[in-house]
Amino acid sequence: MSTKTVQGKLWSVAPQYWAQHFEPWFLPIYKNVLEQLQLTESQLLLDAGCGAGLFSKLAIETGAQVMGIDAAPGLLEEARRRNPKNNFMEEDLESLPFADNTFDVVTGFNSFQYAGSFENALLEAKRVLRPGGRLVLAIWAKPELSDGTEVLKSIGTLLPPPPPGTPGPFALSEDGKMESVFKDNGLKLTYKAMIDCPFLYASLTNGIQSFMGTGPAAAALNSNSRQMVEDTIATALQPYHVVDDFYFQLNRFLVFIAEK
Repeated sequence: MSTKTVQGKLWSVAPQYWAQHFEPWFLPIYKNVLEQLQLTESQLLLDAGCGAGLFSKLAIETGAQVMGIDAAPGLLEEARRRNPKNNFMEEDLESLPFADNTFDVVTGFNSFQYAGSFENALLEAKRVLRPGGRLVLAIWAKPELSDGTEVLKSIGTLLPPPPPGTPGPFALSEDGKMESVFKDNGLKLTYKAMIDCPFLYASLTNGIQSFMGTGPAAAALNSNSRQMVEDTIATALQPYHVVDDFYFQLNRFLVFIAEK
């Protein structure tokens, strides 16, 4: 079974939870990227791994022409609901159905690390970019820099050991990894930043639903009861209880912009 098929199914288990309780916390990243890009009406942008379409919506509001792809049909339903006038397609990052030199910008938020081959996905993104076009990738920073790591680790205890090379949330996070890959593939890094993303949950239920919307939690449901997975997440969230029903985590992400 292909990586696209596996990841598409996992991220379609609870797309509404992702859209409501996880993706909104990426807004600091989205705002930062839009400030750097300064999109215009003449530019064509591909949101590669568009998820539930929140960044796509913000980009559309700048006047830019936007297309989105994702491997998860469930997330695409959310993206189409948010952006009913735009085109969202179920496609693979490693095999983009577009001609060479099509897009001015390709963005990948929390997506390229889940490709079966990151290098192939990167080459495809480069191929469809016009000369001088910009590639934006946003990934988790190193695990120790984010509180959400502890929750993801707790979910991992419910999963069998993954085969070597299996993609995951922190597959690209090691120091210098992205810089080296860009250089090796002839892409000029023009911008790098670490962005703080505060995750504030108004209830424990919201916190549980946030992580239940992720691929790792969906994978855990294949071999554990829903109650077991939810209880595991609840326990991992307890150190982040602040007051009343509020739970707070600070998670950090890296943003890279490279030019073709």
